[in-house]
Amino acid sequence: MRLLTFRTQPGHGLGALVDGAVLDLNAAFERHMGGAFEDVEETFSLDMLSFLDLGERGVQEAQKALDEAKRLLEEGENVYREGVLGRLSDVELAAPIPRPRKNIVCLGLNYADHAAEARREPPDHPVFFTKPPTAVAGPYDDIIYPRATERLDYEVELAFVIGKPGKYISDGDAYDHIAGFTVFNDVSARDLQRRHLQWFKGKSCDTFAPMGPWLVTADEVGDPMGLDMWLKVNGEARQSSNTGNMIFGIGKVLSVLSEGITMEVGDIVATGTPSGVGTTHPSGLLKMGDIVEAWIEGIGAIRNKVVAEG
Repeated sequence: MRLLTFRTQPGHGLGALVDGAVLDLNAAFERHMGGAFEDVEETFSLDMLSFLDLGERGVQEAQKALDEAKRLLEEGENVYREGVLGRLSDVELAAPIPRPRKNIVCLGLNYADHAAEARREPPDHPVFFTKPPTAVAGPYDDIIYPRATERLDYEVELAFVIGKPGKYISDGDAYDHIAGFTVFNDVSARDLQRRHLQWFKGKSCDTFAPMGPWLVTADEVGDPMGLDMWLKVNGEARQSSNTGNMIFGIGKVLSVLSEGITMEVGDIVATGTPSGVGTTHPSGLLKMGDIVEAWIEGIGAIRNKVVAEG
């Protein structure tokens, strides 16, 4: 299942992809499409976080609505006229979780080739840092080049979202706690990283966490440790790798992260980037007007333009 957040006049809506169109899940639930939530009468106003809070039941009910929408489309019914289905091209996508409940957790140096290009030894333990919720940007939103930096960089990463809370989660149980996966660009101000002797400041400016285009549920992704990934700037390949090249796999990352820390529904964890970042690439760092595309197999691509800060 591919869950998404789209912009509406009051705020944000919740949807799912079905045959290249967007099913408005709140509208589908209110109509009990396919028998979804037939025992609930109140008006639905779910966003991605409140939907994930429903756990497995939410996914099951959404699947009922999706199956019914597919059936109606196959039979030639005009579901668009019912106000529950829209064309993807007519929808403005936001980040799957536009405003996380707490900071996004990221990994540094989790690919050996990236550690090498940074002239660092591969770490013995996962290296964590965070980005604030205000860093989030949508899959096609602009990346703002802030006046605070002169060295703007990119990093394609696989991110996962927690769907079941837990603490001291074992490596073997990690996937039971993951709702799904999305594409993430860990935009970075390299001079701020160096100047402040830590990563938070240089990783946390507004729009420094573009993500999307949707949240792909874990069952649809399959094995997340074997996905090809790339990043391009103005069509030029800059990064190309596979998630199987991570130093610390997803299970290990979540196991270590959850030691002493409660992971909550909606928490976002970005798993690190491979080599090819602008700091070391022959084509250099990002410039105003650059188009940055990041893609991960089985999930999709995000595309963001670098613009000056207003």
